[in-house]
Amino acid sequence: MKTDVTFLLVDDLPENLLSLEALLHRDDLRLLKARSGDEALELLLKHDVALALIDVQMPGLNGFELAELMRGNERTKRVPIIFVTAGSHSAERRFQGYEAGAVDFIQKPIEPNILRSKAETFAELYRQRRMIAEQRDRLEEQTQALKMADTRKNEFISVLGHELRNPLAALNGGLKLLARKPDAAKMEQIQSLMQQQMDHIVRLVDDLLDVSRITQGKISLVMSEFDLKEVITTSVEMTRQAFEEQDHAVSINVPEQPCTIIADKVRLTQCVSNLLNNAAKYTPAGGQIKVVLESHTNAYRVSVADNGLGLTPEDSKSIFKMFEQVEKHRDHAHEGLGIGLALVKQLMELHGGDVSVSSRGPGLGSTFILELPILAERTL
Repeated sequence: MKTDVTFLLVDDLPENLLSLEALLHRDDLRLLKARSGDEALELLLKHDVALALIDVQMPGLNGFELAELMRGNERTKRVPIIFVTAGSHSAERRFQGYEAGAVDFIQKPIEPNILRSKAETFAELYRQRRMIAEQRDRLEEQTQALKMADTRKNEFISVLGHELRNPLAALNGGLKLLARKPDAAKMEQIQSLMQQQMDHIVRLVDDLLDVSRITQGKISLVMSEFDLKEVITTSVEMTRQAFEEQDHAVSINVPEQPCTIIADKVRLTQCVSNLLNNAAKYTPAGGQIKVVLESHTNAYRVSVADNGLGLTPEDSKSIFKMFEQVEKHRDHAHEGLGIGLALVKQLMELHGGDVSVSSRGPGLGSTFILELPILAERTL
């Protein structure tokens, strides 16, 4: 399908404009008409024109003067101009026209086939220029995206190195302490701390593997039928220690009736646990965290609300991107690579659902919502 193109016809005589319009009429061609140079300049400021057909002899601004004004304006200086003239002109007169910016002359009476052929040439040139400009813009966007990805990759490698170095240093220190053969109580404390650091490394590696599997389309959901309330209970228990360490108050509101769903129970627990961990992490000590499960006609809704650090509108849009972390929240991100919420989003989409966030602003808390369709294909 051809892109619509706009031509400008300029002539002080209405009958000449009608004649040009009749000769050039086509579904993919828009024709603007002006009866003076001033009117033409107004139209040129409002419309993107592929070709201007201008009568030379006009009262007020003649065709040459109009062309010179067009060449002096950044917006219109590249618009091709064909002068329409009655009778023949001297070489000097033609040179003046070309100097004013003309690309061609057409003599009256106009030969229809010649006019249409020239018009089609400039229409096609315009389409090609626009296509090249669009390709250039897309390439620029892709270049910027690649630069951003490279920057984020470097930041990710830096964060990954930091996240691995800390627990490895703790494990190394623990091994050195164990080599001194401490008493049983001290040994048990050291082993417990070392186990925590190992668990942290395992979580990091598991998250990285999940990202890789999802990106490559190699992850598969293990579907089963269960009560979604079980996921809420399990997730809260998994994060209870984080809540207690920060002295957070946690409230749970679920329906009395069963909330039966067909989904991957482990992956949904992973999603809810991630939201609960984030709520614990980004809410100052003594915070309020609410977990609500609602049953709607076609979907279940799980919301995790806190009165923590909150988000700006910009952060709310970017927070689900891979390796993305809110800059002002980095001091609270003691563990993690900025891939948790991206994983949640991808896992929810695999279930045919979605995840979203709302916040009234920084310092006013956040509410994360998981939407899950109730009806799902039984691929057990």
